[in-house]
Amino acid sequence: MGRWFLFLLGLLLTVSGGRGSGGNVTYDGRSLIIDGQHKILFSGSIHYPRSTPQMWPSLIAKAKAGGLDVIETLVFWNLHEPQPGQFDFSGRRDIVRFIKEIRAQGLYACIRIGPFIQGEWSYGGLPFWLHDIPGIVYRSDNEPFKYQMQKFVSKIVSMMKAENLYASQGGPIILSQIENEYGMVQAAFREKGPAYLRWAAEMAVGLQTGVPWVMCKQDDAPDPVINACNGRRCGETFAGPNSPNKPAIWTENWTSFYQVYGDEAEIRSAEDIAFHVVLFIAKKGSYVNYYMYHGGTNFGRNAAAYMLTGYYDQAPLDEYGLFRQPKWGHLKELHAAIKLCSKPLVSGVYTTMALGRSQQAFVYRGNSVDCAAFLVNNDTRKNVGVTFLDSLYELPPKSISILPDCKTEAFNTAKVSTQYNTRAVETRQKLDSIEKWEEFKEAIPTFEKTTLRANMLLEHMNTTKDTSDYLWYTFRFQNDFSDAQYVLNVTSTAHVLHAFVNGASVGFTHGSYKTKTPNLERKVTLSTGTNHISLLSGMVGLPDSGAYLERRVAGVSRVIIKGEHEIKDFTSYSWGYQVGLLGEKLQVYTDFGSSKIQWNTYGSSTHRPLTWYKTLFDAPVGKEPVALNLESMGKGEAWVNGQSIGRYWVSFLTPKGRPSQTWYNVPRSFLKPTNNLLVILEEQSGYPLGISVDTISITKVCGHVSDSHLPPVISWRGQNKTEENHHKKHHGRRPKVQLRCPPGRNISSILFSSYGNPSGDCGSYAIGSCHSSSSLAIVEEACLGKRICSIPVWSQKFGDDPCPGIPKTLLVDAQCT
Repeated sequence: MGRWFLFLLGLLLTVSGGRGSGGNVTYDGRSLIIDGQHKILFSGSIHYPRSTPQMWPSLIAKAKAGGLDVIETLVFWNLHEPQPGQFDFSGRRDIVRFIKEIRAQGLYACIRIGPFIQGEWSYGGLPFWLHDIPGIVYRSDNEPFKYQMQKFVSKIVSMMKAENLYASQGGPIILSQIENEYGMVQAAFREKGPAYLRWAAEMAVGLQTGVPWVMCKQDDAPDPVINACNGRRCGETFAGPNSPNKPAIWTENWTSFYQVYGDEAEIRSAEDIAFHVVLFIAKKGSYVNYYMYHGGTNFGRNAAAYMLTGYYDQAPLDEYGLFRQPKWGHLKELHAAIKLCSKPLVSGVYTTMALGRSQQAFVYRGNSVDCAAFLVNNDTRKNVGVTFLDSLYELPPKSISILPDCKTEAFNTAKVSTQYNTRAVETRQKLDSIEKWEEFKEAIPTFEKTTLRANMLLEHMNTTKDTSDYLWYTFRFQNDFSDAQYVLNVTSTAHVLHAFVNGASVGFTHGSYKTKTPNLERKVTLSTGTNHISLLSGMVGLPDSGAYLERRVAGVSRVIIKGEHEIKDFTSYSWGYQVGLLGEKLQVYTDFGSSKIQWNTYGSSTHRPLTWYKTLFDAPVGKEPVALNLESMGKGEAWVNGQSIGRYWVSFLTPKGRPSQTWYNVPRSFLKPTNNLLVILEEQSGYPLGISVDTISITKVCGHVSDSHLPPVISWRGQNKTEENHHKKHHGRRPKVQLRCPPGRNISSILFSSYGNPSGDCGSYAIGSCHSSSSLAIVEEACLGKRICSIPVWSQKFGDDPCPGIPKTLLVDAQCT
């Protein structure tokens, strides 16, 4: 039915006034329409395999409490079909269970099938076995790839239909995505690019899910597929829907940015996120998805090249599922304020007006009652007073005020009234007993012990088939000089490289996310007679992006040994190969595999790289998230009770001289009460006696609110901004410091309290020149012993005005125990 089907669908859209087909979910130029109602929707990315089924209910509940309507997830092809036709939807892979949990909590779902997803996921989510299909070219008008892609997408759609999970069947899925950011690589495929794009859209629509499809970063998405924006500033950068009959959708609003080993964390403020969300909505946007809302953990070997095991830890819900404040709370307030504007946003007449050189109003008017306005100050340096509908408003730098009735401010993006919190680490068990550790030295293979041979250097990824990070390259040669000094020079396109001469380590080097090639040059001593060279090539995740991914290469590409009188090039030589490590083959990280080898007491032999360590530990009492502190280690991978908690690379320091990641998440569901098996593969020179089992929790909460802040949105009742209301503003409509400890903890002490003009912020503070002497007593009375408390920023609350005429602020820092 091909192009003729798309033509008919486009015709129907035109005849019906631009609404896309899809049963209970349609769309027009204003928004998605669900069960006949236009919707302004907030969504958050939570990827099911980056957390555990035991965590899913809590994560989804916290997202719902934060004002989200939709949970979005990518679909991970290489996780579900690791070998052709062999599918796995168990445990963390159980996407059906995940979608059903979303439904159970009353939220909608968006599934971004891809099936190329990028997502900082190894190989962009594509299974590596595709590489071996003759003539295949990924993501192009290529029959072998299209055949496999259609099979997998159809499989996922069929699974969702079988469980009645599409909205057209009464389920939660209101939106699906095909492909991912294809516009970034399309030109590389020349005429094959547009043809593939049209095919992908037609294929997806032809599956008849009854809900709309989207393509992100695809300005030419074929009708009826909706083109969507990805980025941090889609209110500024998005050219808009490619048809007036399509809604403006933001599929990835990056809440921070992915982090690679060797880089510092990139923090994005709550104020900046809020500004760009409101700007997008003000410019007719109707759907915003936070990427990520909870990043989670790249367990096992699933992270892409150089990516941290912890993923988007700076998201509103951190790696462990704890609230990242003020980000979570500030966005919750934003969502509540936007929802107050829903009616005029989806049905009102849209106009704009200039309020100054860098100030603007976006206005939506419905009937005589319904009106919403967004007052924007783009000046990044100063507060600006603007007049709108005969009222004066003070706008902080780079901020937007939301007026749900075109009169009263309900929210300003730069005024953070929600609490800040501090994540604390408590050491629960030190694994520092020599008697409890055992070790197993990884065998260094020689040419004689290999069975895979070639008279050339093999490419790393095509040889390992993604079954291991590691590939051994070995060769032997005859040296006729007695103990001569030589230089070993190895050129590599892998991520890490270890070199051994006659079983002894002679060097280690690595690349980085930006500097790809870890070449090695070392002086070596060779024996007279036969010498054995063993090179271990390592990948820290496969590449995840770019055109022609199937053509990427890695591994050792040239080997030269230089002497005083000669240079020997071993590139075209007789090589022996071993895929993976012996410990991996024996699965020494499992109870069964561990019991089948001879472990030695810790420190029983001289240290060298590539050593396996094991010990037992008990689970910490309580429910707080658990993490291993691996600061004393170098680089490798860790397993708990046979489950990989991911790669670690503590020795790769940032420009500030610290590890990119020190704590590594161990989900509670991985643990038994006692005798948990911990196995560590250490590539370098780590010190396992420095490892500790820690718990992560929120122990401090802080509020910092001034009298110029706005009251909580929940108290908004559409009051007119009149002189009478200004003076008779009741207690419920005042700015407040609101503190909330995590479940199971109460406020045990007030560490700091000052009503006046305290200096600093929640990170560092001091009493200023104006301070109410009753500050501490008032706050202690309101908060001590409680999990939740609220104190209005109001002079009468504190007995009197300590310094008339000076703007007041209340700063409270509290301990949760």
